[in-house]
Amino acid sequence: MIPALFSLNAKPPAASTVVRVCLYGGLLLLLAACASAPLPGPKPPAAYATPPQDTGVWAQTEAQVKALHGPEKSGFRLLDKNSEGLKWRLALLDQASHSIDLQYYVWFADTSGQLLMARVIAAADRGVKVRLLVDDLSTMLRNMSALELRDEMLAAVDSHPHIQIRTFNAWHQRHWLGRITEGASDFSRINRRMHNKQMVVDNRVAIIGGRNIGDEYFGLNEEFNFHDLDVLGVGPVARQASAVFDRYWNSDWVQAIPQRAAGDGNKPLLSTLVDLPAAMAHQAALQALLSRRHSEHAEQQAFGASLTPGLSAVHTDSPSRAEGVQNHMPGAFRTLMRSAQREVLITNAYIIPDAHFMQDLAELQSRGVRVRLLTNSLASHDVPAVNAHYEDWRAPILRTGAALHELRPDPAIKAEHVDTDPIRSGFAGLHTKAMVIDRSRSFIGSMNLDPRSEIINSEMGVIIDSPALATSLALRMERDMSSANSWRLALNDQQLVVWHGEKGEVLDRAPARSPWQRLQSWFFKWLPSSYY
Repeated sequence: MIPALFSLNAKPPAASTVVRVCLYGGLLLLLAACASAPLPGPKPPAAYATPPQDTGVWAQTEAQVKALHGPEKSGFRLLDKNSEGLKWRLALLDQASHSIDLQYYVWFADTSGQLLMARVIAAADRGVKVRLLVDDLSTMLRNMSALELRDEMLAAVDSHPHIQIRTFNAWHQRHWLGRITEGASDFSRINRRMHNKQMVVDNRVAIIGGRNIGDEYFGLNEEFNFHDLDVLGVGPVARQASAVFDRYWNSDWVQAIPQRAAGDGNKPLLSTLVDLPAAMAHQAALQALLSRRHSEHAEQQAFGASLTPGLSAVHTDSPSRAEGVQNHMPGAFRTLMRSAQREVLITNAYIIPDAHFMQDLAELQSRGVRVRLLTNSLASHDVPAVNAHYEDWRAPILRTGAALHELRPDPAIKAEHVDTDPIRSGFAGLHTKAMVIDRSRSFIGSMNLDPRSEIINSEMGVIIDSPALATSLALRMERDMSSANSWRLALNDQQLVVWHGEKGEVLDRAPARSPWQRLQSWFFKWLPSSYY
């Protein structure tokens, strides 16, 4: 999903909000035509993941998992709370001994982005080999609502002898005018973005899921935060994730970050200290999170034994967009979904179904399989453009017999799971992409159920065969679907969609935070759904 270059609240739109909507619309118009191969350029040399070594914290943790559950299974932990998502990324980076591979759609230059980058640099200073692969969209976004060209900063980090940075589907013209011109002239190529999100450390532990690197994914944004999900895995799943990383790292669609002569300006960026700007360093939520980290070492001693065992398969789309190449992820997701015998639970932030998905819902219902879905409401949406093309599917989904729920912007889980204490953001939005089949198998990844994920972007995810993990995830999904956290949708006697609330209220109009939100949803309906 192209990040929404606007964030909304319940007040009338300020000038900055209008500007952000215009930026978003402009970026969409820049990113929508038909697909060609990347222009030829100097291809970086092939390189592959460092084989797992016998030393280091994560080698010890994997040895614990192997001793308990055998060599084929990995140990897993769901990262449901945003604070946990940041905490364990920091733990992986700080305990890295040999290698760090990072693949992300966007890595913002905000509090969490700068903190994690500082820890990456500190690891490189210890001699850890670091490879960072970001979608080139990251080089032009400071955060979700601010544009900024960032080549100089990334080139400075790349100058570290133990850090390599590459970008996926790079703009060949690096200045603003060149990017705009290139977007207009090579629309289809620029439209394909790498939406994958993963971190692999020492080829023994990986974090895979929905979170990008930015404050709203870790509960640190005061305007709004996402309810999101990752899974941490130790064992063979890390090698599976590494294979995905290597496939992209060595792709024709990937180029090295352009070099700049940054000189002495590199030194602060390459410090081993976490030297955040004062306003960030003194943020209460960040200080509270970091102050609790002294207990992590004790927790990690028994970490392997605390993980849930399971077999895994990491899936991804091809980085290539050559003629005849189709995305792999939609087929893998549907195959898993169709295999259900009793129950399907789906939580997905952005749903614009296609005919295949609707046929699958009907077929599952005909076999007596119970299907429940949770997605964003208009009120919780950060991308009204998606809601504009989803809203007409509410009634058809309900007619298949599936249960449909939409997240509230003020869910009961917000204080503990979405916001990182003491942050109290304006609203919560859903960003999770997960599915549970028969409480035995789970999917967790980056793929939305919309045309952009199915046809345009690349995605990844992990399928885990573990009844214990699936049951734990299913309970979390049911919690999110409860009336304290979501509206339950139904068809009334006139076959019109209504929303059932926590206190028994029944709404006959989609809940929204403001009239401005409704206006945006109306506006984006005029653009083709295939953009999203």
